[in-house]
Amino acid sequence: MPNRLAHETSPYLLQHANNPVDWYPWGPEALDRAKREDKPILLSIGYAACHWCHVMEHESFEHAPTAALMNERFVNIKVDREERPDLDGIYMQAVQAMTGHGGWPMTMFLTPEGVPYYGGTYFPRDERAGMPSFTRILNVVSDAYKSKPDDVARTAASVREMYGAAAEATRNAGPLAPALLDNAYRALSQRYDETNGGFEGAPKFPQTMSLDFLLRYAARRNVEHALAIVSHSFKQMARGGIYDQVGGGFARYAVDAVWLVPHFEKMLYDNALLVRLGAHLWQATKDDEVRRVTEETIDWAIREMRSPEGGFYSSYDADSEGHEGKFYVWSAEEFDAILGADAPVLRAYWGVTDGGNFEDHTILSVVGDHRALAARHKISDAQLSDLVARAKTALYEVRKQRIWPGLDDKILASWNGLMVRGIAEAARAFGNDHYRAVVVESADFLFASLVRNGRAFRSYKNGDARVAGYLEDYAALGLAALSVYELTFDRRWIDRAREMRDALVQWFWDDATGAFYDTASDHEQLITRPREISDNAVPSGTSLAVELLLRLAELLDDSDARRRATYVVETLAPSIARYPTAFGHLLGSADMLVNGAIEVVIVGETNQVDFIALDRAAAERYVPSLVLAGGEPSADVALMAGRETGDGRAMAYVCRNYACDKPVSTPEAFAAQLEALSL
Repeated sequence: MPNRLAHETSPYLLQHANNPVDWYPWGPEALDRAKREDKPILLSIGYAACHWCHVMEHESFEHAPTAALMNERFVNIKVDREERPDLDGIYMQAVQAMTGHGGWPMTMFLTPEGVPYYGGTYFPRDERAGMPSFTRILNVVSDAYKSKPDDVARTAASVREMYGAAAEATRNAGPLAPALLDNAYRALSQRYDETNGGFEGAPKFPQTMSLDFLLRYAARRNVEHALAIVSHSFKQMARGGIYDQVGGGFARYAVDAVWLVPHFEKMLYDNALLVRLGAHLWQATKDDEVRRVTEETIDWAIREMRSPEGGFYSSYDADSEGHEGKFYVWSAEEFDAILGADAPVLRAYWGVTDGGNFEDHTILSVVGDHRALAARHKISDAQLSDLVARAKTALYEVRKQRIWPGLDDKILASWNGLMVRGIAEAARAFGNDHYRAVVVESADFLFASLVRNGRAFRSYKNGDARVAGYLEDYAALGLAALSVYELTFDRRWIDRAREMRDALVQWFWDDATGAFYDTASDHEQLITRPREISDNAVPSGTSLAVELLLRLAELLDDSDARRRATYVVETLAPSIARYPTAFGHLLGSADMLVNGAIEVVIVGETNQVDFIALDRAAAERYVPSLVLAGGEPSADVALMAGRETGDGRAMAYVCRNYACDKPVSTPEAFAAQLEALSL
């Protein structure tokens, strides 16, 4: 018989709807019952693509005796961390403080008031490898609540004290200095893996935001080593098993140091950030491989992750048919049968062997030098490229007949904002009209379905928008709108970005603290109001909000937005200096404040040939901290005020702090001005 989760829309919660556990979704019904019956709460937090979440479900939550013990001793609450990042952040902070590490599934034990007194991550049903069994944990923790109330109260009090730090007023550390950026570059370069790309050893995550900062630093300071780190890391990932060589798109991370064996789940946000990085890296290098991989990733997202309405789904599971990675790997026999006479050269290209590299199968990765392989097989580089392209099509046609991994088809505002932004910037860089049409349609869908009366919602599925939006949702939607504006020069997207700016200041800014909170001031009352400042798997709401404020400040000459954003970054400067790798996205805003935005205005009719030529000259170049305006002059866009066409011809202006170089009308002169921008 289904439990209460059967009424939810989250695919993760629905996965547990038929467990014998008496699950509740987070809400008043469960919390009131815990208080009424004086029972502790067992809070389990995970997400649909989480491999170990599935393992714990199969071992414990589907096991009737274990479920009976849970039902007897606890009020059991299941939470989708992707829908409720506030709860995930609050309780992740506690489990990390208690155990020294975190992860999912997160298993927390709370007082009826919602305060943690014990926690961990995955617990096996039976004791193994020094790990206590889940049933033992259940008994010990519930007995402690009954028989050792003073110990529980002391632990809960210490947790409340830890949370109190979020409410402390911030302090301005003074103006930012270039040394902050120089030190961040040095810290990242010291962690760089010169052999394999990326940073440090296993497991290895893309760390896209740090790479984006290094690309920006390379352009600002003309530092070739910084650019080399980004280019080498991107291409090593693209050649590894973390990249889906057949269908495009990147997995979450590699379990090794060489990018070969991924944790096979594919998340929308990782690919959104990598698409944007790829577009910027291509602008900086014109590397054909970078462009191909970026376009393949966009094509994968449009083909496999996009809903008929225009939104992008959240993730694909790591597992299919009960095995991690089964959907993606190949036996040598199947590979040979599909590719026939071409198999030998393609085996060499992708490292396919009879014994395989993963459970008797092969994860495809590019193992050899393209040119050397072509020469060895007496074919041209172009012929090898054609051979690989045809093989990808043949392998994909076979693979799509397999049983697919589970799809989490909820549409999340912030993740969609990141993907729309990434594709919009790629569409502009590559001059791709198809991508342009996709992002305009997707952005229209997001603002029509997830924004009502100036307030954003977090999650959308089956026509239903649920959960009040968080700071990251408002800011990511606003930044997506600005990127669509820079692609189309349609002024309505500035209005939508303004709408998000106004809402995030009204609902998330706190004057007493001098900071943004992750939840709105009218959000559900929790044990603390969360305020995450570091950039983790996705940029923090704070760093996204700061960037939105700074970009609109440049575009609209908004002194209040500039003042607020500057203050936030200055208060965080000591933390950035100590832990630069934890602030990869915020470092981009620090760069804008230290070195200034580069303001570019192209004035004229957007459908004119000369306007289009100037726009392409800018779009094909990487310009750090670019703020772009275009179209007919407009009084409501301050950056365009006083910018005029030249006798009916489109004109381009390159400016800093609203002071511009001599306007030019030819792509060649415009390109020369843009090329001279490095400090």
